[in-house]
Amino acid sequence: MEVFLLQVKISALLDCVLFSPYIAWNAWQFVLPALYEKEKRFIRSIAALTSLLFIAGVAFCLVVCFPLVVQFGMSFAGDSLMPVFGISNIVSLALWLSLAFGCMFQFPLVTYALIRAGIVSYETVCDKRPYVVVAILLVAALLTPPDVVSQVILGVPTYLLFEAGLLAARRYRGRTRKED
Repeated sequence: MEVFLLQVKISALLDCVLFSPYIAWNAWQFVLPALYEKEKRFIRSIAALTSLLFIAGVAFCLVVCFPLVVQFGMSFAGDSLMPVFGISNIVSLALWLSLAFGCMFQFPLVTYALIRAGIVSYETVCDKRPYVVVAILLVAALLTPPDVVSQVILGVPTYLLFEAGLLAARRYRGRTRKED
């Protein structure tokens, strides 16, 4: 039964990945007539960046984090303790970690969008950096297995991406000041 459920999980994931461009294209065609040209350009750039950051997060997870998490789990092996990993558990862990990393790598876009929309000011976000660090580490702890290695591997890049989002927001803010 485990092999069957594993095949169902993998096929559902592949269906989502393969058909997401089709679904996105139909949603775009529905919304397109209601947008101005400036809004169309902005949404295109955000959609491209979202896809790129999600793919980068998944790639980072599968290349850097996942091998370290498995190696960390194997480090508990000893003479009296033999680790047994089922293929279903490994695939589920890889899928959940990939999803977590893909979502957390969206952080710079969230930061940039909140500042650009005027919901939060640039100065306020800069002043709240310590709280952002704590929030990032809490979310990383919730999204990863209960080991420090994967939490730090998710938290550090997310914080660096937060700083990248602030940098982009600062550049946008400087550009709008010049236009005024």
